[in-house]
Amino acid sequence: MLNNLRDSLQPHLEKIGRYFASTGISPNGWSCIGLIFAFVSAFIYGWNAEFSLIIGGLVLLVAGFFDIVDGQVARVSKKITKSGGFLDSVFDKIAEVAIFLGILVGGFAEPYLVFLAITFSLLVSYTRSRAESLGVKLQGIGIGERAERLLVIAIIGIIGFMEYAVIIVIIIAAITFIQRIIVTAKALKESDKIVPKKTIMKAKSSARKKSSVRKKSSVRKKSSVRKK
Repeated sequence: MLNNLRDSLQPHLEKIGRYFASTGISPNGWSCIGLIFAFVSAFIYGWNAEFSLIIGGLVLLVAGFFDIVDGQVARVSKKITKSGGFLDSVFDKIAEVAIFLGILVGGFAEPYLVFLAITFSLLVSYTRSRAESLGVKLQGIGIGERAERLLVIAIIGIIGFMEYAVIIVIIIAAITFIQRIIVTAKALKESDKIVPKKTIMKAKSSARKKSSVRKKSSVRKKSSVRKK
């Protein structure tokens, strides 16, 4: 859902991208920095010391900021590559799982709640990757994409209600998972309807071509017989 706001914020995001691109660090480098901050946040949650929720939440917000930076640097420096996109996606999943494991180890939520949160979060990501492999774009579809989930964990965790934050993540991730299944199913049904129509049209056109060829050959034979 927050991805839909990026178009309106794009001029400001480009300025950020230019600034960080001027450092000479590659987009993959910024992705690694974001992953490191996510690990630090997970460690702080797992440590469960005084102010762990506040410090861990702030560090998690910094990690989310660098998750934006790497993409903007790639666009500004024109270094958008498939390998970079792959690494960014993998790092995102590693970071998210690490955050939930930190929450689990720190004892901020019941284990079964953390398990559900991780499960639905990964299912949301899987449905997008699987759908896009079939040609269905799902970016911006759903109320609980990765950015929203991490914001919920960071902000509500800072307030001191981490277990409620995990429950909210479960709810919005489950809703997003269902939304993406519905959108993908509809899109694939429509594409399945279009494909047979195309094959029918191709069959008809090929039949017309064959008939026209037969007519031409028969006309040529008749003309040759008349000449004889």
